[in-house]
Amino acid sequence: MKFIVSSTYLLKQLQVLGGVINNSNTLPILDNFLFELNKTELTISASDLETTMSSTINVESDSEGSVAIPAKLLLDTLKTFPEQPLTFIVEENNTVEISSNHGKYALAYANGEEFPKAVALENPSSTTLSGDVLATAISKTIFAAGNDDLRPVMSGVFFQFSTDNLTFVATDAHKLVKYSRSDVSANETAEFIMPKKPLNLLKGILAGSDDDVLIEYNDSNAKFTFDGSVLICRLIDGKYPNYEAVIPKENPNKLTIDRTQFLNSVKRVSIFSNKTTHQIRLKIAGAELNISAEDIDYSNKAEERLTCDYQGDDMQIGFNSRFLSEMLGNLNASDVQLEMSLPNRAGILTPIDGLDEGENVTMLVMPVMLNN
Repeated sequence: MKFIVSSTYLLKQLQVLGGVINNSNTLPILDNFLFELNKTELTISASDLETTMSSTINVESDSEGSVAIPAKLLLDTLKTFPEQPLTFIVEENNTVEISSNHGKYALAYANGEEFPKAVALENPSSTTLSGDVLATAISKTIFAAGNDDLRPVMSGVFFQFSTDNLTFVATDAHKLVKYSRSDVSANETAEFIMPKKPLNLLKGILAGSDDDVLIEYNDSNAKFTFDGSVLICRLIDGKYPNYEAVIPKENPNKLTIDRTQFLNSVKRVSIFSNKTTHQIRLKIAGAELNISAEDIDYSNKAEERLTCDYQGDDMQIGFNSRFLSEMLGNLNASDVQLEMSLPNRAGILTPIDGLDEGENVTMLVMPVMLNN
């Protein structure tokens, strides 16, 4: 088996696929890329058993076969080459020989047959959406997903497809983000929970992409197909919590404020907050928002006053500053609205502008108890 391929083109594909490979694998074969050659089409795959991704590229060749080549060794080698054609020859003595303009390099390979096969989805449902829409939906929600192994359903992003819209939800029980698009819809209603790792891969590849992504899914797996690449992953098993129930409906107190100014104040004041609770206090009266924090153990405290537009009763409410600044930093609006009902009920943060047609973002942040 022999093929010729551009060094930088191959490296670009492998770096994307390399994101699938874990640092420590239970099966040694998973430390390899699988190369499957069919005349001029070379399909390269990487897997960690949960997620499998493959890309198909064009090469110069007239042979067929499959080998598993050590990923780290190959990536480290390719990174050092300037753009040039490389010739790969699979020898009988279990080595792959790579020839460049200046030298030859031999790597031991494993039998391609040992590489785990990707799951085939049986009678899947499907929907198609633009790559950029999917990447935006992931980046707007994934930061709010939890890291708790004991509650695996909360460690992923909940995809909810209907014939009217697509909704993406993530929560870790302290904060929640619901992102929906009414300008795209699915042929039928479906819901599933996607793990973080494949979502981070997709987010990186699809940001700013105009390619359409075909999403196919059944009860246990999802498959994303786009521009010569396929990503298949196992879904998180379980029932997603009823997130609609935790979003308070009646919120008479509405605060409207410049997002950047609010975010910078929260970041500054939070430097003086308690290092374990990260608690900041918002005190709102009339058109003035007072943001303060205090770390009693070290006698540190800070306070800032901002002007805002506020309708509602005077109130004081405490938040974890990390959650608040994460959420504000994830919006690209110039003004945001914070709706509240009581100091012990969740606050709802929504952007006032900066959204595309059909886009909708609702963020919810749980308050912390203030010790007066």
